[in-house]
Amino acid sequence: MLHIANRVRPGIDQIEPYQPGLTDDELKHRYGLTHVVKLNANENALGPSPLALAAIRNELAMLHHYPDGASELLRQAIAQFHGVAVDAVLAGNGSDDIIKLLSETFLDPGDEVVMPSPSFSQYAFGAAIMRATVRKVPLRDDFTYDVEAIRAAVNERTKLVYLCTPNNPTATILRRSELAWLLERLPEQVLVVLDLAYHDYSLHPERVVEDAVLLADPRVVALHTFSKLYGLAGLRVGYGLAHPQVWSYVNRVREPFNVNRVAQRAAAAALQDEEHRRRSQAHAQASRTYYEQAAVDLGIWAVPSEANFVLLKTGDAAATTQALMARGVMVRAGFGLSEYIRVTFGTDEENEACIAALREVLANR
Repeated sequence: MLHIANRVRPGIDQIEPYQPGLTDDELKHRYGLTHVVKLNANENALGPSPLALAAIRNELAMLHHYPDGASELLRQAIAQFHGVAVDAVLAGNGSDDIIKLLSETFLDPGDEVVMPSPSFSQYAFGAAIMRATVRKVPLRDDFTYDVEAIRAAVNERTKLVYLCTPNNPTATILRRSELAWLLERLPEQVLVVLDLAYHDYSLHPERVVEDAVLLADPRVVALHTFSKLYGLAGLRVGYGLAHPQVWSYVNRVREPFNVNRVAQRAAAAALQDEEHRRRSQAHAQASRTYYEQAAVDLGIWAVPSEANFVLLKTGDAAATTQALMARGVMVRAGFGLSEYIRVTFGTDEENEACIAALREVLANR
């Protein structure tokens, strides 16, 4: 018998594989359902950008050709959209890809990564594959950032600090003044990675906003994705903005052709779809108001949201999730939060179905 475990690089056995939520097909099979409401993955309820769909159709006849290895057309579109130089842009197979690349570029065994808790699990995954230590800094009781605690967690071994804003799964933001305070006090060797996956859903006047000054700081990396606002989760495409020197090293570990040609064309087209962007933002804002009022009516707490999802305090989150799934409504529990479920904003009809099912579940306790 082969002893594979003896051949594996040290530390790999300590990594927990990512566990995605159930798919709608799995849920239908498990409970004998014909229809489900899928509100567990923070996807855009309005679907993909129509301009992106047109670009996909136009590109299908070219699938026998390799993609542009440098994603040049897409990077040019992103650079123009943000008003930055093309070499300040890196495209990736989703922002997950860039998180992993940053880890492979900057982390040695024994280095440290600081991240909020709860937050996106891939930050810890990137650290784990490089055998770096993760320091998790709890959010405050209201799920806002504690930047003083984050600074206190940084030491001479810290290489990366992740700040997700709006944060997943809490939908709370890092304020601009808090980021400025932190940047003034962090040592030079620390790279600050701002994960802005849900940034375009926020209207908060004090939210972090990318500007020329922020992006000129060589310690700052800003991550974006086309999976959320633009509705292209199935294509897996994201990007990062940073000082060109950062990407000059990251590109040394990036795999060639890491973004497929259909994704490149669709994402570039989606950036031009102002109508879809506006409709998606407006729908999220209306859904936010709906869930906040519904939470009041149900007598539960909705964490104030700046994203396209909301965290609801329902008591036993695992039991609530199972009961909702049995009724054909998919939400997400976990994140180290035993009393909270995360609900993605769906269509108006899906939102109403979710609240109706949740009302029934809470009433039967």
